[in-house]
Amino acid sequence: MRTFVAGQEAHGGFEFAELALGIDVDLFRGPLESETDGERAAREDAARDVLADLRAEAEAGDEIAGWDALYADALTRTVPFLRAARGRRAGTGEAA
Repeated sequence: MRTFVAGQEAHGGFEFAELALGIDVDLFRGPLESETDGERAAREDAARDVLADLRAEAEAGDEIAGWDALYADALTRTVPFLRAARGRRAGTGEAA
């Protein structure tokens, strides 16, 4: 069985959630592989901007944006299991 969200095929539950919610999980959670300090800073700046926009839309009455903001904010507090299992500090590639 194939699943489509807004005309795009979702390959698995994770991709379905990204398409349905419109949230790029890697933007808020961080990638599974290591990233440089500069890449991390740029990603976090972009995530802050997107989160601020979602919160502003929510305050203007967009309930969906409010739920998306809560989900995105929660993602910023997670660490991918694969990265954590390798014993690496987020974004540095150094041992914890």
